[in-house]
Amino acid sequence: MFQEERLVEIVRDLQEHQRISVQEIMDRYGVSRDTARRDLVKLEEQGAILRTRGGAILPTLTKKSVHYKERMQLESDVKRLIGQRAASLLKDGDYLIMDASTTVQFAAEAMQTRDHVVVTNSIATANILAEKPSVSIYMLGGLLQAQDRYVLGPRSIEMLADYQVDKLLIGVCGLTADGIFHATEEESYQLREMLKCADQVIVLADHTKFGLKLFHKVAGLDRIDLIITDRPPHEDILAALRKHEIELFIVQHEQE
Repeated sequence: MFQEERLVEIVRDLQEHQRISVQEIMDRYGVSRDTARRDLVKLEEQGAILRTRGGAILPTLTKKSVHYKERMQLESDVKRLIGQRAASLLKDGDYLIMDASTTVQFAAEAMQTRDHVVVTNSIATANILAEKPSVSIYMLGGLLQAQDRYVLGPRSIEMLADYQVDKLLIGVCGLTADGIFHATEEESYQLREMLKCADQVIVLADHTKFGLKLFHKVAGLDRIDLIITDRPPHEDILAALRKHEIELFIVQHEQE
């Protein structure tokens, strides 16, 4: 087996077992200790692993930030189903906060209920809701992040302190047994303030968000009431959801 083939297999093994030792590489691939170590050095140089004493693990921190247009395309069919399920939980007259998540945007598209008051920092979501009958929209102030189509900054956080709503519909960048995560500190502060405003917190998260830990922790799972997703998460996350008595709704994709 060539080195490049072996490197691919080592990463696959790590994805399944989370950890691998030098000795395991030697035994599984019939290579010397020096060769096994060189393989791990090569993978670390590529950013695929983190070397530990006697072996390696996969990096736990997700660093990639995806912009609006790409986010709208990723898992779009699944996000639409999740958004539709979220919209079905709304009642006429609900006061809502809707964050700038693209999955929450699909919930706004699917809304059939009336007489809502909605607070949002999303230009795209506000534009969708403007076409709905009898929806009052309050836009949070601050600096427009043009590429991502939302408003962010100290002013929006300050404004949130004055609102109280029935439900918060929020997307996440990552969700683990430890809580929910975002890539940036400032956005995390804004989302954290949103959590304080709502009687019920509904997280919209497709399966790709499970197990991802990003730079900044928004909150623990104890701040969440309900999660809508398309696949069950790993057992460690399920156990944490049960511990915090969080409802889990799983939508079914037609292709599955």
